[in-house]
Amino acid sequence: MTAVESELRSIGELARASGLTVSALRFYDRSGVLAPARVDPVTGYRWYTEEQVDPARLVAGLRRVGMPLAGIAEALRNRHRPAEVHRLLDAHLRRLEDGLADARRELSRIRSLIDPEEPTVTTRLALARTDLAAAVDAVRFAVGADPELPVLSGVLLEVALDGVHLIATDRHRLAVARVAGTVDGPPVSVLLPVAAVDELRALLDAAGSVSGLDGADVAEVVVAPGRVTVTVAGRPLTAVPLPYDFPDYRRLLRAQLGDVPAYRIPVDGAALRAALTADGVPVCHRAHEGVEHEVVALGLDGRGELRLVDPAGAAGADALRVGVNREYLLDALGSGDGQLVLELDGPITPLAVRRTDDAHAFSVLMPVRL
Repeated sequence: MTAVESELRSIGELARASGLTVSALRFYDRSGVLAPARVDPVTGYRWYTEEQVDPARLVAGLRRVGMPLAGIAEALRNRHRPAEVHRLLDAHLRRLEDGLADARRELSRIRSLIDPEEPTVTTRLALARTDLAAAVDAVRFAVGADPELPVLSGVLLEVALDGVHLIATDRHRLAVARVAGTVDGPPVSVLLPVAAVDELRALLDAAGSVSGLDGADVAEVVVAPGRVTVTVAGRPLTAVPLPYDFPDYRRLLRAQLGDVPAYRIPVDGAALRAALTADGVPVCHRAHEGVEHEVVALGLDGRGELRLVDPAGAAGADALRVGVNREYLLDALGSGDGQLVLELDGPITPLAVRRTDDAHAFSVLMPVRL
């Protein structure tokens, strides 16, 4: 052993100190995540410094909780920036929670296939009327209208332990909203036809216009096999779910948006709406399926803040310039009130519009190539 190697840890010693196996350390070296301080040019044996013990322990912990390789690498790069690492951990925890919810729903479906004569199970919900109305408004714009894709012509009502999630997509945009409430019964998903969703929205408004009426502030929802009944202020509405399997929107999000966007830009919703609707806003026109749409371009100013740029102009080598359908972006902003976060990854990657007060409410828009 040379004098230099005597001050280093062997790969076996680092394995014992960190909890990683020798083969895992070799893998993370090949992946460029945790390279040794020295590699013997003759034997190829790896040696590590004392300062690499803590990073190796961090890698071992992230590996145990199933963090993807890209996430491990980013956490290691930002280990001296706790806020960045905490953001990675929060995103990974959300993925784990979503995966557990998916597994529960799939197991429930499998049980019904194994024992179709199992007694009928009903799920009951109590939701705030105004919250349910806001959730419907947050996703209704994204419902598909293509007669050749009837599976997209409704709103997915997904009951989980933390309340109800509403999801809609037309392939070009996707919207997700959540309503907190009490849940009595197992998780379940049903696809509500858009006509029933519009009737529900009208019922919620009608109940709100009657002051002092018992039950006007609460929507009682009963999800039973073959039907969904919503009752507000004593007025029931029954809908028959669509007989389709809604696309796996969580897998779609993971595939399109990835784990960590390149840009997370706080914006004032009202200010952005005003800029998008102002006279003279720079737009270009793109035709899709025989319909012409106005397209705006989002970019960054010198302070890293969002701004509208000329979609027909030339982009610099490092400039961020993302084209998006103006009408779709306005729909995703909703009323335009409150603080939002726009997540951007580049000109050909879907962009997300998130509410800062609810991590479960967001919209995803497909970009338009400029």
